[in-house]
Amino acid sequence: MLRCYGRRHVSILRDPVHGDIELSAAELRLVDTAEFQRLRGIKQLGSASLVYPGAVHTRFEHSIGTLHVCDQLLDACNKNARRDPAGCHHVTDDERRVLRAAALLHDVTHIPYGHNIEDQTGLLPRHDQPERFATVLGDSELGAELDRQGLRDAVLSILSGVGKTVPAFWRQVVSDTIDADLLDYLRRDAAFTGLELRYDRRVIDYFRVDRKDQQLFVDCEKNGMLREDIISELLRVLECRYHFSERVYYHHAKIAAGALLSRMVELALRAGALSAAELQRQNDEGLLWRLGEIDLGEASATERLRRFVARYRRRALPKRVLVLPWYQNQAVQQQLLDTYFTPGKPEARFAWEAAMEQQAKAAFGQSCDVILYCPKRRMQLKESRTLVRFPGSGERTLPMDTFAEQIPRLRDLAESYPRMWKLYVFTSIEDKVQRRRLQEMCLQALPAGCRNAFTL
Repeated sequence: MLRCYGRRHVSILRDPVHGDIELSAAELRLVDTAEFQRLRGIKQLGSASLVYPGAVHTRFEHSIGTLHVCDQLLDACNKNARRDPAGCHHVTDDERRVLRAAALLHDVTHIPYGHNIEDQTGLLPRHDQPERFATVLGDSELGAELDRQGLRDAVLSILSGVGKTVPAFWRQVVSDTIDADLLDYLRRDAAFTGLELRYDRRVIDYFRVDRKDQQLFVDCEKNGMLREDIISELLRVLECRYHFSERVYYHHAKIAAGALLSRMVELALRAGALSAAELQRQNDEGLLWRLGEIDLGEASATERLRRFVARYRRRALPKRVLVLPWYQNQAVQQQLLDTYFTPGKPEARFAWEAAMEQQAKAAFGQSCDVILYCPKRRMQLKESRTLVRFPGSGERTLPMDTFAEQIPRLRDLAESYPRMWKLYVFTSIEDKVQRRRLQEMCLQALPAGCRNAFTL
C-alpha cells in the first residue's frame, strides 16, 4: 500500500527481522521488475531447509533487508559527521538514493543454489562477476527502470567494481568484510534457522566516512586509548559468521544435498542441455522441474539425472562413506584439488567415481551411485578489509587484518577456518556393512596419504 508522508510517497513493508521497512515509489518500481521478483523463488540458504526446516527465507526479503541496513549505516555515518564535521563526510540525499538502490539489487544475479554450482563445479563464474551484473542490469526490464531513474551507471559501478569512478564508501557499504549484506543475512539466518547466534545492533553506530579519502571506517580510538568494546563488537560479527559456517553453511546433510544438486547441474551443463543464460532466469523450483525433464542424449546419464532429482525431492540424501578433513590431510589437499577439482576439468573425478561404482557392483551385486565432492576448494576467513583507526595511527585507517597480532581473537578465527575444509565421498548404498567395505575400496583408490576421519 502506498502512503503519503508529507510529499514523500513510500511503501511500508513489514519484515520479520527488522520490522517496518520503507521503500520509495522509485524503489518499489525496481522491486516490481521481473528480474527482482525472480528472487522470491531463490532460497537464501539453498538446501539448508532440508536440515533447518524454517530456513525457507529468500533472497527477495534479504535484498530488501540489506537496503534497510544500508540506510541504518548511512544514518550512523551522518550522525558521526555531525559530531565531527571536519573529519567525517556527510552522506547526501542523492548518494543515499544511489546506495539504497545498489543494496537492494546486490543479489539480483544469483542463480538457484548458486554457491553449490559455482564454488564446486567451476563451470560458471561467481554471481558477483562484472559480466553477470552487466547482463542482468543491461537489456532487461530492470536495466530499463534503472535508466529511467538515472541510476544504472552508478549502481553497475558499485556492484561490479568497473565503470565510472565512485567514492570508495559507495562500494564498501555493500561489499566489504562487515557491510549491509552481512549484517542483514546473519540476523536473518539466525531468525529462520532458530539458532541463537546474534551480534549487537550497536555495531552499526560505529561506522563513519572519512572526509578526505571517502573511505568507510570504524574509529576504535578515544582519548588516545583503544576502544576494546568496539573491537569486541566487530569480532562478534565475524564470530557469528564463523559459527554459521560451522553449523549451517557446511552442515554435513546440507553438503550431501549440495553434492546432488551440483552434480545434476554439472551433467546438464556439460551435455549442453542447460545453459548459463537459462540458469540466470530460473528459480529453485523451476530448476528442479527443468532438470527432471531434461534428456541428456544418453540413456544411463539421463536416468542418473532423474534419479538424483527424485532423491533430492524426497530428501533421500546420499550417505557419507569417506570424510577427509583438512587437519588430517594437509599434505595431500593440493594434490586432491589438482587431480579431481580443477574447475572445468571433471574427467578424472568422473572416471574415479565410475571405477568405484563398478567395484561396488562387482562386490555387492547391485548398482549404486558414488559421488566425490568438495564443497569449496579453500576454506579461509575472508580478508578482514573493514578499515579501522587505532591509537597511534594518526589519521590513517588500516584494514583490521593489520592488527591481527594485537587482536588474538581475529588471529584465532583466521586459523579456525581452514580446519572446516573437508572432502567427501557419498553413496546411495544404505547397508552399513557394504558402506564399510566401500570405504576401504575408496580409500585405497585415492592418493597415498589420504586419511579418513569418518567411522561407520
